Amino acid sequence: MELHQLEYFVAVAEEASFTRAAARVHVAQPGVSAQVRRLESELGQRLLDRSGRSVRLTETGSVVLPFARAALDAVARARLAVDELAGLVRGQVTVGMVSGCALPVLAEFLASFHQQYPGVAIALTEDNSDRLLEMLRGGRLDLALIGSAGEPENQGISTAVLVDEELVVAVPPGHPLASAGTITIKALRDVPLVCLPRGTGVRAALDAACAAAGFEPRIVFEASALPMVVAMAAQGLGLAVVPASVANTANTANAPVIVPIASPGVRSRLELAWPEAPSGNPAARVLTEQARAQARALRLPS
Repeated sequence: MELHQLEYFVAVAEEASFTRAAARVHVAQPGVSAQVRRLESELGQRLLDRSGRSVRLTETGSVVLPFARAALDAVARARLAVDELAGLVRGQVTVGMVSGCALPVLAEFLASFHQQYPGVAIALTEDNSDRLLEMLRGGRLDLALIGSAGEPENQGISTAVLVDEELVVAVPPGHPLASAGTITIKALRDVPLVCLPRGTGVRAALDAACAAAGFEPRIVFEASALPMVVAMAAQGLGLAVVPASVANTANTANAPVIVPIASPGVRSRLELAWPEAPSGNPAARVLTEQARAQARALRLPS
């Protein structure tokens, strides 16, 4: 039994396809198939069911898969430990970012980290904040930039606030509320709104503020990127509730009018988040230590 056989088996199991697995491990498909068959021959059992349109694990394969992953993980950790002792941190970290974030803070932090540790590969993924937190808890992410509102409820997750800012309303020119100096959250009752989807900090802040005022927001359009939310408001598709920093960067010929929300204001936050439990990945430990150390310096004025 050889490590590359276990690697190919895990790749096929996770991709449910020999073609996608071959692309993932950068080996020709026949080579992947041959090595997996050799592994099956050595174990004396079929690990994969190839009879359907997609490759599926057999009962034996389901039993073997966690051991194969553990063996590969153990080897990777041994290599990382040696590199760490030698002062040459290597490996890979996986970082998440809330979809549509227009602030460069995470990119600047990762660029600084890469300059210090060029041997560490960085994989970046975008999603909404709720799913990013799920991935952090599940060990699929090492660090994430998330949006949040209200009191933190991130069990098992540590966070550091980078940005805490007010939400405002982007109103299309000509709308009756465009001439208002400020509005209350109650003024948005039954008004068509454009906003981020549920699972984001901005949407959580809006939903909570409306609930406190005794109504549910009337969301007519959702977009995953804040600039698109502002652009849709500018086209008259609805009023947009967005962070002030995003609203003020609108760069369209028909830019919306920005109207503050009067007391009580509505606020949302951007936070760096990482698992509380120490990681077995030395590169991830270094990344989170730097995130902790630089959180204060990275914090932007609200």
